[in-house]
Amino acid sequence: MARRLRLGISPCPNDTFAFHHLASRGGYDVVLDDIEALNVRAERGDVDICKISVAAYPRLREQWMLLRSGGAAGDGVGPLLVGRRAGGPGGRIAIPGERTTAALLLGLLGTFPVVTMRFDRIEAAVLSGEADQGVLIHEGRFTYAGRGLVLIADLGEVWRRRMNAPLPLGAIAIRRALGDEVARRVDREIRASVEHAIAHPEESASFVRAHAQEMAPEVVRQHIALYVNEYTLSLDERAIDAMLSLFPPGKGDVFVPR
Repeated sequence: MARRLRLGISPCPNDTFAFHHLASRGGYDVVLDDIEALNVRAERGDVDICKISVAAYPRLREQWMLLRSGGAAGDGVGPLLVGRRAGGPGGRIAIPGERTTAALLLGLLGTFPVVTMRFDRIEAAVLSGEADQGVLIHEGRFTYAGRGLVLIADLGEVWRRRMNAPLPLGAIAIRRALGDEVARRVDREIRASVEHAIAHPEESASFVRAHAQEMAPEVVRQHIALYVNEYTLSLDERAIDAMLSLFPPGKGDVFVPR
């Protein structure tokens, strides 16, 4: 019997929503972990298919290729730079991992001293003064204001002004050694899982709630609505071109199903 493929995704609502159908069918061994931890897992090779930060891909491209389905991209929305008071970017900035797309995008605003921590610690770190500002991803977009933080910059909007293109945040990578046939099948199954999730949102509700960092139902709903979109079904050419602009091009970077 062929071994089951090991799939790494984040516990964030967009991933648990989109991949619930795939996970519930039992064909994969599913690992849920923080996005930076997933980037590291992919580098170590202890998963076969993995949600990664787009910015992490240059470290992985020799052994991994990217699928079209299952990723995350936004149009004018992205990681948020927040602080305790209004003003420009500056000071010691907390980031959710040096391999993350959020960290890469912060460089659009300049060079700053950074402190790296899990994404779900950043709001508290800024509020306590451990960091002067922080880059928020995932549910933080919907919770920072209620916790007394203010917006410094939406890095997705900064990207759109500069690039006039969708912002690719995360993608699904698969080990090249698995071959094209497996990659085609996995890509089809991921797309089918996303389509099923959109058509039957009630089926994934308990799975999503069980893993969400922020349990408020409205926050979870907003998160899914923002980041499960046409790009999750399949990256289009504009999104792919934008993604590849983040690092030097290489042959076979995006697997195109035939």
